[in-house]
Amino acid sequence: MRVVIKLAGALLERDEDVQLLARQIAELARGGNELLVVHGGGKIFTATLARMGIASRFVGGLRVTDRETRDVAVMVFAGLLNKKLAGAISLAGQPAVGISASDAACFLAEPMQIEDREGGLGYVGYLTEVNVDFLRSLWREAIVPVACCMGLGADGELYNINADHMAAAAAEFIHADRLIFMTDVAGVLDGDKVLSALRGTDIEDLIRHNKVSGGMILKLEAAKRALAGGVSEVRIVGGTKPRALVAAAGTGRCPGTRVLPVVRAAAKAANGATQGAA
Repeated sequence: MRVVIKLAGALLERDEDVQLLARQIAELARGGNELLVVHGGGKIFTATLARMGIASRFVGGLRVTDRETRDVAVMVFAGLLNKKLAGAISLAGQPAVGISASDAACFLAEPMQIEDREGGLGYVGYLTEVNVDFLRSLWREAIVPVACCMGLGADGELYNINADHMAAAAAEFIHADRLIFMTDVAGVLDGDKVLSALRGTDIEDLIRHNKVSGGMILKLEAAKRALAGGVSEVRIVGGTKPRALVAAAGTGRCPGTRVLPVVRAAAKAANGATQGAA
């Protein structure tokens, strides 16, 4: 099975969480799965900017990224966090390599437009292409690619990409069977209750009634994009529980929240009508 695993930056803050996830990623890879790991790191990035005296500003949940901020993003995402995670997976017994957009031009991007002005967010982009042949060459050698959330522009510049959006787009481009968001919460919450399953119309209702906010809205929007692009199923799972990732990649009962295509509901209704007519 081909799986994109997106790790929230909050899960990379504690060495115990990193090692817990690394062991599960190694286990899944040894089981023959073709994995692409995509990671964020927003909180660590923000803290690093603050230590350097650089203010953070957001528009619509996206970070405004001037050249100085972008350069720090490369340091944090493509450097510290990327290599830390790749190293942890390798030490867990499965070879992994940390890759960024520049490596074999593996992730291409274009600048994101806002308010009809290209570049209004600075060096913020969206994913436009994935070098799947390069990823396949790693999978053939049983190597796990670990990607930071950046893309290479036609102008040679590196662009910061929201990690949730990048994971969803990458899942579409590589024809992944499943996209798993590992987060620092148990799943999609309705109050204190973890919703076990959602469909597209449910997502719209949750957003409209302000039952989800912030980063979860971005994840649900990304999930919708992945499903529309052909990914069979998206799972949003708390990443701090033992073996939560292994369970999310399996076929049994899923921890957290399963996000399913709307078409499944339509197909089920059609099948029911056919059987009723028979």
